[in-house]
Parts: sequence; C-alpha cells; structure tokens
Amino acid sequence: MATKLTLSIDESVIRDAKEYAQKTGRSVSQLVESYLKAITHPTKKKKSKLPPHLKRWHGAFKIEDERDYKEIIAEAIWEKYNT
Repeated sequence: MATKLTLSIDESVIRDAKEYAQKTGRSVSQLVESYLKAITHPTKKKKSKLPPHLKRWHGAFKIEDERDYKEIIAEAIWEKYNT
C-alpha cells in the first residue's frame, strides 16, 4: 500500500533527482523508496570475482549485443587469430 510522505529538500537536489529519474526511467518516488529500502534492509553483498581495478567499471557500460560474453570473447579470439 502506497502512502504519501512530505519531505523538505533543497530545490537543486530535487531538480537533479528529477533529471536522474527521467534518465533512468523511474520516478523520484521510486528512487526514494529504493534508497529507503536499501538503508533499512541492507543485503549481504556477494564478493565480486572482479579484480579491484575493474570493480568500479562493472555495469558502467551498456551494450546492444544480447549475446553471452563468452560468445563475444570467442568471436574476438577467432577474428584475431584466423584472419
């Protein structure tokens, strides 16, 4: 059940939040709700198998290619050594 909540937030923060929400296809209410859930019900994070210098880039890029990464790597190797 959704309940209304009134918050007092600086105008510039609201402006930035609305821009971010629009870019990510979410509402400001959804952003606030997910943040409040995250801080009140923290989940145990799985240890990443990525090296520390790559962790910061994980998820930073979106690609149109829907193939599995192993398939993409295999294709790149094939092209490199069989051309």
